[in-house]
Amino acid sequence: MKYTKLGRRDYMKAARKIIALLIIIFIGIPILFGVIWIVGLTKATVSSEFVSDLPREIIEEIPDIAEEVFREAQDRRVIRDDNTRAWFEAAAKAGVTPRQLMEEIGLLDWLENELSESLEEVGEVMRGERRPRPITLDLRPLKDILLQGEIDQYLLRVLDNLPPCDEEESNAWLRISRRGFDHRELPACRPDLEIAREALTEWRIDAVDDMDNEIEIFEDVHFLPFGISRTIPLLSYSLFVIPAIFILIGALIAATSPASFFRWSGISIFLGALPALLLSFFAKHVSLWALSFAPYSYQNDWSSELNDLILEKTSWIPMRIIDQLFSPVISVAAIVCVIGIVLFVISLMVRGRAQTRTVTKAQAPPSAPVQKEEPPKAEESEKEESVEAESKKAETQEPEKEKPKPESSDVEPETEPEEIESEEPEPESSEPKKSEER
Repeated sequence: MKYTKLGRRDYMKAARKIIALLIIIFIGIPILFGVIWIVGLTKATVSSEFVSDLPREIIEEIPDIAEEVFREAQDRRVIRDDNTRAWFEAAAKAGVTPRQLMEEIGLLDWLENELSESLEEVGEVMRGERRPRPITLDLRPLKDILLQGEIDQYLLRVLDNLPPCDEEESNAWLRISRRGFDHRELPACRPDLEIAREALTEWRIDAVDDMDNEIEIFEDVHFLPFGISRTIPLLSYSLFVIPAIFILIGALIAATSPASFFRWSGISIFLGALPALLLSFFAKHVSLWALSFAPYSYQNDWSSELNDLILEKTSWIPMRIIDQLFSPVISVAAIVCVIGIVLFVISLMVRGRAQTRTVTKAQAPPSAPVQKEEPPKAEESEKEESVEAESKKAETQEPEKEKPKPESSDVEPETEPEEIESEEPEPESSEPKKSEER
Protein backbone atom coordinates (compact mmCIF):
# COMPACT_ATOMS: atom_id res chain seq x y z
CA MET A 1 0.00 0.00 0.00
CA LYS A 2 2.84 2.40 0.77
CA TYR A 3 4.39 1.86 -2.63
CA THR A 4 1.09 2.45 -4.40
CA LYS A 5 0.53 5.69 -2.47
CA LEU A 6 4.01 6.91 -3.33
CA GLY A 7 3.47 5.99 -6.96
CA ARG A 8 0.24 7.93 -7.12
CA ARG A 9 1.88 10.96 -5.59
CA ASP A 10 4.71 10.81 -8.13
CA TYR A 11 2.23 10.50 -10.97
CA MET A 12 0.27 13.49 -9.67
CA LYS A 13 3.42 15.60 -9.37
CA ALA A 14 4.52 14.65 -12.87
CA ALA A 15 1.07 15.39 -14.30
CA ARG A 16 0.98 18.78 -12.56
CA LYS A 17 4.41 19.69 -13.91
CA ILE A 18 3.46 18.67 -17.45
CA ILE A 19 0.29 20.79 -17.31
CA ALA A 20 2.26 23.73 -15.92
CA LEU A 21 4.88 23.41 -18.67
CA LEU A 22 2.23 23.35 -21.38
CA ILE A 23 0.57 26.49 -19.99
CA ILE A 24 3.83 28.37 -19.57
CA ILE A 25 5.57 27.31 -22.80
CA PHE A 26 2.65 27.59 -25.21
CA ILE A 27 0.71 30.46 -23.63
CA GLY A 28 2.65 32.44 -21.02
CA ILE A 29 6.06 32.81 -22.67
CA PRO A 30 4.79 33.66 -26.22
CA ILE A 31 2.38 36.27 -24.85
CA LEU A 32 5.16 37.77 -22.71
CA PHE A 33 7.45 37.92 -25.75
CA GLY A 34 4.81 39.74 -27.80
CA VAL A 35 3.87 42.15 -25.00
CA ILE A 36 7.52 43.19 -24.56
CA TRP A 37 7.72 44.14 -28.24
CA ILE A 38 4.35 45.92 -28.18
CA VAL A 39 5.24 47.97 -25.11
CA GLY A 40 8.72 48.82 -26.40
CA LEU A 41 7.61 49.91 -29.88
CA THR A 42 4.64 51.83 -28.46
CA LYS A 43 6.94 53.66 -26.11
CA ALA A 44 9.26 54.49 -29.03
CA THR A 45 6.68 55.65 -31.57
CA VAL A 46 4.67 57.91 -29.25
CA SER A 47 7.69 59.58 -27.67
CA SER A 48 8.22 63.28 -28.35
CA GLU A 49 11.87 62.55 -29.19
CA PHE A 50 10.86 60.34 -32.11
CA VAL A 51 7.87 62.33 -33.38
CA SER A 52 9.05 65.92 -32.87
CA ASP A 53 12.65 66.37 -31.76
CA LEU A 54 14.32 64.07 -34.28
CA PRO A 55 12.54 65.55 -37.36
CA ARG A 56 13.41 69.06 -36.24
CA GLU A 57 17.04 68.07 -35.85
CA ILE A 58 17.04 66.56 -39.35
CA ILE A 59 15.51 69.76 -40.79
CA GLU A 60 18.27 71.84 -39.23
CA GLU A 61 20.96 69.61 -40.73
CA ILE A 62 19.53 69.44 -44.27
CA PRO A 63 21.34 72.56 -45.62
CA ASP A 64 24.70 71.45 -44.21
CA ILE A 65 24.27 67.93 -45.60
CA ALA A 66 23.43 69.33 -49.04
CA GLU A 67 26.50 71.59 -48.94
CA GLU A 68 28.84 68.71 -48.02
CA VAL A 69 27.44 66.39 -50.70
CA PHE A 70 27.60 69.17 -53.32
CA ARG A 71 31.23 69.98 -52.48
CA GLU A 72 32.60 66.42 -52.24
CA ALA A 73 30.71 65.17 -55.34
CA GLN A 74 33.00 67.32 -57.49
CA ASP A 75 36.05 65.40 -56.28
CA ARG A 76 37.30 62.80 -58.77
CA ARG A 77 38.46 60.57 -55.91
CA VAL A 78 34.94 60.44 -54.47
CA ILE A 79 32.83 60.34 -57.65
CA ARG A 80 34.59 58.45 -60.42
CA ASP A 81 31.58 58.43 -62.76
CA ASP A 82 32.15 61.19 -65.33
CA ASN A 83 28.47 61.78 -66.09
CA THR A 84 27.52 62.29 -62.41
CA ARG A 85 30.53 64.44 -61.63
CA ALA A 86 29.83 66.62 -64.71
CA TRP A 87 26.39 67.58 -63.35
CA PHE A 88 27.86 68.73 -60.01
CA GLU A 89 30.68 70.63 -61.78
CA ALA A 90 28.12 72.43 -63.97
CA ALA A 91 26.02 73.29 -60.89
CA ALA A 92 29.10 74.69 -59.18
CA LYS A 93 29.81 76.91 -62.21
CA ALA A 94 26.29 78.35 -61.87
CA GLY A 95 27.56 80.19 -58.79
CA VAL A 96 24.72 79.17 -56.47
CA THR A 97 25.19 76.80 -53.55
CA PRO A 98 22.37 74.53 -52.34
CA ARG A 99 21.82 76.68 -49.22
CA GLN A 100 21.59 79.83 -51.33
CA LEU A 101 19.13 78.15 -53.70
CA MET A 102 16.91 77.04 -50.80
CA GLU A 103 16.97 80.57 -49.42
CA GLU A 104 16.09 82.12 -52.81
CA ILE A 105 13.09 79.91 -53.51
CA GLY A 106 11.86 80.08 -49.86
CA LEU A 107 12.32 76.41 -49.07
CA LEU A 108 14.65 77.04 -46.14
CA ASP A 109 12.23 79.52 -44.60
CA TRP A 110 9.36 77.01 -44.86
CA LEU A 111 11.45 74.26 -43.27
CA GLU A 112 12.75 76.34 -40.38
CA ASN A 113 9.53 78.19 -39.60
CA GLU A 114 6.28 76.55 -40.62
CA LEU A 115 7.38 72.93 -40.51
CA SER A 116 9.52 73.31 -37.37
CA GLU A 117 6.77 75.19 -35.53
CA SER A 118 4.23 72.51 -36.37
CA LEU A 119 6.59 69.80 -35.13
CA GLU A 120 7.26 71.80 -31.97
CA GLU A 121 3.52 71.96 -31.27
CA VAL A 122 3.32 68.22 -31.80
CA GLY A 123 6.08 67.72 -29.25
CA GLU A 124 4.33 69.91 -26.68
CA VAL A 125 1.12 67.94 -27.11
CA MET A 126 2.99 64.65 -26.81
CA ARG A 127 4.66 65.77 -23.58
CA GLY A 128 1.40 67.08 -22.12
CA GLU A 129 2.53 70.71 -22.14
CA ARG A 130 -0.41 71.74 -24.35
CA ARG A 131 -3.94 70.47 -24.75
CA PRO A 132 -4.35 68.39 -27.90
CA ARG A 133 -6.00 70.21 -30.76
CA PRO A 134 -6.23 69.57 -34.49
CA ILE A 135 -2.79 70.24 -36.00
CA THR A 136 -2.58 70.30 -39.77
CA LEU A 137 0.61 70.58 -41.77
CA ASP A 138 -0.11 72.61 -44.91
CA LEU A 139 1.97 71.45 -47.89
CA ARG A 140 0.57 73.92 -50.41
CA PRO A 141 3.40 76.44 -49.82
CA LEU A 142 5.90 73.68 -50.51
CA LYS A 143 4.15 72.84 -53.77
CA ASP A 144 4.23 76.48 -54.83
CA ILE A 145 7.94 76.65 -54.00
CA LEU A 146 8.76 73.62 -56.15
CA LEU A 147 6.82 75.07 -59.13
CA GLN A 148 8.46 78.50 -58.99
CA GLY A 149 10.25 79.98 -62.00
CA GLU A 150 13.48 80.45 -60.01
CA ILE A 151 14.09 76.72 -60.19
CA ASP A 152 13.69 76.78 -64.00
CA GLN A 153 16.18 79.61 -64.27
CA TYR A 154 18.69 77.83 -62.06
CA LEU A 155 18.40 74.58 -64.05
CA LEU A 156 18.88 76.44 -67.34
CA ARG A 157 22.03 78.05 -65.97
CA VAL A 158 23.32 74.63 -65.03
CA LEU A 159 22.55 73.29 -68.52
CA ASP A 160 24.45 76.18 -70.09
CA ASN A 161 27.61 74.89 -68.40
CA LEU A 162 27.30 71.44 -69.99
CA PRO A 163 28.68 70.43 -73.43
CA PRO A 164 26.24 70.04 -76.33
CA CYS A 165 24.45 66.72 -76.80
CA ASP A 166 25.12 64.35 -79.61
CA GLU A 167 22.35 62.51 -81.43
CA GLU A 168 22.11 59.62 -78.97
CA GLU A 169 22.05 61.92 -75.96
CA SER A 170 19.42 64.14 -77.63
CA ASN A 171 17.19 61.09 -78.19
CA ALA A 172 17.61 60.17 -74.52
CA TRP A 173 16.46 63.65 -73.48
CA LEU A 174 13.53 63.40 -75.86
CA ARG A 175 12.41 60.07 -74.40
CA ILE A 176 12.64 61.50 -70.87
CA SER A 177 10.53 64.51 -71.83
CA ARG A 178 7.79 62.25 -73.28
CA ARG A 179 7.78 59.33 -70.83
CA GLY A 180 9.27 60.82 -67.70
CA PHE A 181 12.48 59.89 -65.95
CA ASP A 182 11.48 56.32 -65.10
CA HIS A 183 14.71 56.02 -63.09
CA ARG A 184 16.86 56.77 -66.09
CA GLU A 185 20.11 58.68 -65.79
CA LEU A 186 20.11 62.16 -67.32
CA PRO A 187 22.81 62.62 -69.94
CA ALA A 188 25.30 65.30 -68.87
CA CYS A 189 24.87 67.46 -71.97
CA ARG A 190 23.00 70.54 -73.17
CA PRO A 191 19.96 69.54 -75.24
CA ASP A 192 17.48 71.78 -76.96
CA LEU A 193 16.24 74.22 -74.30
CA GLU A 194 12.59 73.55 -75.07
CA ILE A 195 13.09 69.81 -74.65
CA ALA A 196 15.07 70.34 -71.45
CA ARG A 197 12.50 72.72 -69.99
CA GLU A 198 9.67 70.36 -70.91
CA ALA A 199 11.44 67.37 -69.34
CA LEU A 200 12.35 69.15 -66.10
CA THR A 201 8.93 70.78 -65.75
CA GLU A 202 7.17 67.47 -66.33
CA TRP A 203 9.32 65.85 -63.66
CA ARG A 204 8.53 68.56 -61.09
CA ILE A 205 4.81 68.47 -61.86
CA ASP A 206 4.70 64.71 -61.37
CA ALA A 207 6.53 65.04 -58.05
CA VAL A 208 4.17 67.79 -56.83
CA ASP A 209 1.03 65.92 -57.88
CA ASP A 210 2.03 62.95 -55.77
CA MET A 211 2.08 65.16 -52.66
CA ASP A 212 -0.97 65.76 -50.49
CA ASN A 213 -2.23 69.25 -49.81
CA GLU A 214 -2.49 68.73 -46.04
CA ILE A 215 -1.31 66.27 -43.44
CA GLU A 216 -3.49 66.03 -40.34
CA ILE A 217 -1.30 65.18 -37.36
CA PHE A 218 -3.92 65.31 -34.58
CA GLU A 219 -7.64 64.81 -35.06
CA ASP A 220 -10.29 63.99 -32.44
CA VAL A 221 -7.71 63.58 -29.70
CA HIS A 222 -9.02 63.97 -26.14
CA PHE A 223 -7.12 65.53 -23.30
CA LEU A 224 -4.74 63.23 -21.45
CA PRO A 225 -3.45 64.44 -18.06
CA PHE A 226 0.18 63.30 -18.45
CA GLY A 227 0.48 63.73 -22.21
CA ILE A 228 0.32 61.18 -24.99
CA SER A 229 3.96 60.13 -24.68
CA ARG A 230 3.43 59.20 -21.00
CA THR A 231 -0.18 58.03 -20.81
CA ILE A 232 -0.12 55.58 -23.73
CA PRO A 233 3.07 53.76 -22.53
CA LEU A 234 1.61 53.55 -19.01
CA LEU A 235 -1.54 51.98 -20.43
CA SER A 236 0.51 49.60 -22.53
CA TYR A 237 2.27 48.33 -19.38
CA SER A 238 -1.07 46.92 -18.24
CA LEU A 239 -0.73 44.31 -21.00
CA PHE A 240 1.83 42.52 -18.81
CA VAL A 241 -1.06 41.36 -16.65
CA ILE A 242 -2.08 38.84 -19.34
CA PRO A 243 1.16 36.80 -19.45
CA ALA A 244 1.61 37.22 -15.69
CA ILE A 245 -1.73 35.47 -15.06
CA PHE A 246 -0.79 32.43 -17.16
CA ILE A 247 2.71 32.22 -15.68
CA LEU A 248 1.37 32.44 -12.13
CA ILE A 249 -1.25 29.78 -12.86
CA GLY A 250 1.44 27.46 -14.22
CA ALA A 251 3.71 28.14 -11.23
CA LEU A 252 0.87 27.47 -8.77
CA ILE A 253 0.05 24.17 -10.47
CA ALA A 254 3.65 22.94 -10.50
CA ALA A 255 4.83 24.37 -7.16
CA THR A 256 5.06 22.20 -4.07
CA SER A 257 6.50 24.89 -1.80
CA PRO A 258 6.99 28.66 -1.75
CA ALA A 259 10.55 28.22 -3.01
CA SER A 260 9.43 26.18 -6.02
CA PHE A 261 6.69 28.73 -6.79
CA PHE A 262 9.22 31.56 -6.98
CA ARG A 263 11.60 29.34 -8.97
CA TRP A 264 8.99 28.43 -11.58
CA SER A 265 7.83 32.06 -11.87
CA GLY A 266 11.35 33.48 -12.15
CA ILE A 267 12.58 30.98 -14.73
CA SER A 268 9.43 31.40 -16.85
CA ILE A 269 9.67 35.19 -16.85
CA PHE A 270 13.38 35.08 -17.67
CA LEU A 271 12.86 32.62 -20.54
CA GLY A 272 10.10 34.82 -21.97
CA ALA A 273 12.16 38.03 -21.82
CA LEU A 274 15.55 36.69 -22.91
CA PRO A 275 14.56 35.94 -26.55
CA ALA A 276 13.01 39.41 -26.86
CA LEU A 277 16.19 40.98 -25.50
CA LEU A 278 18.46 39.03 -27.84
CA LEU A 279 16.25 39.54 -30.89
CA SER A 280 15.88 43.31 -30.37
CA PHE A 281 19.62 43.68 -29.78
CA PHE A 282 20.36 41.59 -32.87
CA ALA A 283 17.82 43.45 -35.04
CA LYS A 284 19.19 46.82 -33.99
CA HIS A 285 22.79 46.07 -34.87
CA VAL A 286 21.98 44.08 -38.00
CA SER A 287 19.85 46.98 -39.27
CA LEU A 288 22.71 49.40 -38.71
CA TRP A 289 25.10 47.04 -40.46
CA ALA A 290 22.71 46.55 -43.39
CA LEU A 291 22.42 50.28 -44.05
CA SER A 292 25.68 50.22 -45.96
CA PHE A 293 24.13 47.77 -48.45
CA ALA A 294 20.79 49.59 -48.91
CA PRO A 295 20.94 52.17 -51.73
CA TYR A 296 18.64 55.16 -51.67
CA SER A 297 17.50 54.66 -55.23
CA TYR A 298 17.81 52.33 -58.17
CA GLN A 299 21.25 51.54 -59.47
CA ASN A 300 20.33 52.85 -62.91
CA ASP A 301 19.36 56.24 -61.50
CA TRP A 302 22.44 57.24 -59.57
CA SER A 303 25.93 55.89 -59.50
CA SER A 304 27.05 53.80 -56.55
CA GLU A 305 29.62 56.44 -55.53
CA LEU A 306 26.88 59.02 -55.10
CA ASN A 307 24.82 56.57 -53.06
CA ASP A 308 27.78 55.93 -50.81
CA LEU A 309 28.42 59.64 -50.43
CA ILE A 310 24.83 60.42 -49.49
CA LEU A 311 24.74 57.46 -47.13
CA GLU A 312 27.92 58.61 -45.45
CA LYS A 313 26.60 62.12 -44.86
CA THR A 314 23.15 61.01 -43.71
CA SER A 315 24.06 57.82 -41.89
CA TRP A 316 23.28 59.37 -38.50
CA ILE A 317 19.60 59.80 -39.48
CA PRO A 318 18.72 56.09 -39.93
CA MET A 319 20.98 55.26 -37.01
CA ARG A 320 18.99 57.61 -34.77
CA ILE A 321 15.70 56.21 -36.07
CA ILE A 322 16.78 52.61 -35.48
CA ASP A 323 18.10 53.49 -32.04
CA GLN A 324 14.84 55.22 -31.14
CA LEU A 325 12.83 52.20 -32.27
CA PHE A 326 14.80 49.33 -30.73
CA SER A 327 16.28 50.87 -27.57
CA PRO A 328 12.93 50.93 -25.69
CA VAL A 329 12.36 47.28 -26.60
CA ILE A 330 15.82 46.40 -25.27
CA SER A 331 15.26 48.31 -22.03
CA VAL A 332 11.83 46.74 -21.40
CA ALA A 333 13.16 43.24 -22.09
CA ALA A 334 16.15 43.84 -19.80
CA ILE A 335 13.87 44.98 -16.95
CA VAL A 336 11.70 41.88 -17.32
CA CYS A 337 14.83 39.67 -17.31
CA VAL A 338 15.98 41.32 -14.08
CA ILE A 339 12.57 40.65 -12.52
CA GLY A 340 12.89 36.97 -13.42
CA ILE A 341 16.39 36.79 -11.92
CA VAL A 342 15.21 38.48 -8.72
CA LEU A 343 12.38 35.96 -8.32
CA PHE A 344 14.83 33.09 -8.85
CA VAL A 345 17.18 34.51 -6.19
CA ILE A 346 14.23 34.84 -3.80
CA SER A 347 13.43 31.16 -4.37
CA LEU A 348 17.00 30.23 -3.42
CA MET A 349 16.80 32.34 -0.27
CA VAL A 350 13.47 30.80 0.76
CA ARG A 351 14.82 27.32 0.10
CA GLY A 352 17.96 28.02 2.15
CA ARG A 353 15.93 29.19 5.13
CA ALA A 354 13.73 26.12 4.96
CA GLN A 355 16.79 23.85 4.90
CA THR A 356 18.36 25.60 7.91
CA ARG A 357 15.15 25.18 9.87
CA THR A 358 14.99 21.46 9.15
CA VAL A 359 18.67 21.03 10.10
CA THR A 360 18.25 22.86 13.41
CA LYS A 361 15.19 20.79 14.26
CA ALA A 362 17.06 17.56 13.53
CA GLN A 363 20.09 18.58 15.62
CA ALA A 364 18.11 19.88 18.63
CA PRO A 365 18.03 17.45 21.72
CA PRO A 366 14.63 16.05 22.80
CA SER A 367 14.24 18.42 25.75
CA ALA A 368 10.61 19.19 25.22
CA PRO A 369 9.21 16.19 27.23
CA VAL A 370 11.47 17.01 30.20
CA GLN A 371 10.22 20.59 30.29
CA LYS A 372 6.62 19.44 30.27
CA GLU A 373 7.18 17.17 33.34
CA GLU A 374 8.63 19.90 35.55
CA PRO A 375 5.74 19.81 38.08
CA PRO A 376 6.28 16.08 38.82
CA LYS A 377 9.90 16.96 39.65
CA ALA A 378 8.76 19.05 42.60
CA GLU A 379 6.55 16.23 43.88
CA GLU A 380 9.43 13.76 43.61
CA SER A 381 11.72 16.11 45.57
CA GLU A 382 9.11 16.43 48.29
CA LYS A 383 8.78 12.64 48.43
CA GLU A 384 12.55 12.27 48.63
CA GLU A 385 12.71 14.80 51.48
CA SER A 386 9.95 12.96 53.39
CA VAL A 387 11.78 9.63 52.89
CA GLU A 388 15.01 11.14 54.16
CA ALA A 389 13.20 12.56 57.20
CA GLU A 390 11.66 9.19 57.98
CA SER A 391 15.02 7.47 57.62
CA LYS A 392 16.61 9.93 59.97
CA LYS A 393 13.78 9.39 62.46
CA ALA A 394 14.31 5.64 62.26
CA GLU A 395 18.03 6.07 62.85
CA THR A 396 17.38 8.12 65.98
CA GLN A 397 14.91 5.56 67.36
CA GLU A 398 17.24 2.54 66.88
CA PRO A 399 19.71 3.56 69.61
CA GLU A 400 16.89 3.74 72.15
CA LYS A 401 15.80 0.18 71.38
CA GLU A 402 19.36 -1.12 71.48
CA LYS A 403 20.27 0.68 74.69
CA PRO A 404 21.52 -1.95 77.26
CA LYS A 405 19.83 -2.19 80.63
CA PRO A 406 22.14 -1.53 83.61
CA GLU A 407 23.21 -4.73 85.35
CA SER A 408 22.75 -4.93 89.02
CA SER A 409 26.19 -4.94 90.53
CA ASP A 410 27.89 -3.53 93.47
CA VAL A 411 30.11 -1.46 91.32
CA GLU A 412 28.70 1.98 90.76
CA PRO A 413 28.66 3.25 87.26
CA GLU A 414 30.89 5.99 86.29
CA THR A 415 29.51 9.48 86.25
CA GLU A 416 30.69 10.38 82.75
CA PRO A 417 28.57 7.86 80.87
CA GLU A 418 25.49 8.92 82.76
CA GLU A 419 26.02 12.44 81.73
CA ILE A 420 26.39 11.36 78.13
CA GLU A 421 23.21 9.29 78.29
CA SER A 422 21.32 12.17 79.82
CA GLU A 423 22.47 14.52 77.10
CA GLU A 424 21.88 12.20 74.15
CA PRO A 425 18.03 12.18 74.13
CA GLU A 426 17.83 15.90 73.54
CA PRO A 427 18.95 15.82 69.91
CA GLU A 428 16.90 12.65 69.40
CA SER A 429 13.73 14.42 70.40
CA SER A 430 14.50 17.51 68.30
CA GLU A 431 15.04 15.61 65.03
CA PRO A 432 11.57 13.99 65.02
CA LYS A 433 10.02 17.40 65.60
CA LYS A 434 11.75 18.79 62.55
CA SER A 435 10.59 15.85 60.49
CA GLU A 436 7.06 16.31 61.67
CA GLU A 437 7.17 20.00 60.79
CA ARG A 438 8.41 19.13 57.31
